[in-house]
Amino acid sequence: MFKVQRIYDFNPTEQDCAVFVDRLYPRGVTKEKFARCRWLKAVCPSSELRKFYHENPQTNYPEFVRLYRLELGNAPQQQALAMLKQLEKSRSQVTLLTAVKDVEHSHIPVLLQALADCTE
Repeated sequence: MFKVQRIYDFNPTEQDCAVFVDRLYPRGVTKEKFARCRWLKAVCPSSELRKFYHENPQTNYPEFVRLYRLELGNAPQQQALAMLKQLEKSRSQVTLLTAVKDVEHSHIPVLLQALADCTE
């Protein structure tokens, strides 16, 4: 099972399996806190796609979703998705960490759908 949480609200414990799924380092997060999670940039939208989305989030979101789905079909992204699915099998719950404020209108729902569709 995948759970989503903002990294700013994350209080790591020994048993947590947490993966940061944003491309940029989260502003204001200590190195000690960040060291408690994995950083998987391969499942993040490319820099170009992220910049396109942020030019006008409300207008560009549908096209962003379409293009991000295409990116997730590439070999490196498929390998990273498979790694997340393996973590889920071995740990039962994986926390996907993000710094985005509006999780609902970000890459996270697309990533969750790709994980649900992933057959490994």
